[in-house]
Amino acid sequence: MVWSALSARSVQRPSGAGYSRLPSGGVAGKGTPATALLTKRKVPHTLHTYDHDPRESSYGVEAAAALGVAEERVFKTLVAEVDGKLTVGVVPVTGQLNLKALAAAVGGKKAKMADTGAAQRATGYVLGGISPLGQRTRLPVVVDVSARRFDTVFCSGGRRGLEIELAPDDLVGLTAATVAPIAG
Repeated sequence: MVWSALSARSVQRPSGAGYSRLPSGGVAGKGTPATALLTKRKVPHTLHTYDHDPRESSYGVEAAAALGVAEERVFKTLVAEVDGKLTVGVVPVTGQLNLKALAAAVGGKKAKMADTGAAQRATGYVLGGISPLGQRTRLPVVVDVSARRFDTVFCSGGRRGLEIELAPDDLVGLTAATVAPIAG
């Protein structure tokens, strides 16, 4: 079952140019590994598309504004190296990834942001479209504890201009994530 636009848990969103809701099965005819995973596992979700501005570098803030949702509900997916191993941190776009907290959450000592090329190769997604779901290589994932404050959160659907709205517990379950305070 896919969340309906009329679901009791959905919120008012803008309509018109630059924004649309799509059924789970299609992203303008181009699914992503993230959307395929949700469909395969029959996880309730809603896909949201918007026109990405190529000049914009703050992808999550752009998504929140385009979709008319609070920035605290939109989460960015960041890839870091913890003790030399790639690890994913999922934090609100309003915050920053606390690398020390990320390392501690996975039992590591040192963390640094991963090289962009390494992140793209490991996940199979481009920068600004990295989803925590359906990654090419299954990496350890840590989701910031603040996600559990909301009925639903948004994360990248696997390309710029595509966001997935789903329950935080579904995000955690699908990624086998650890939940910890990793946003600074």
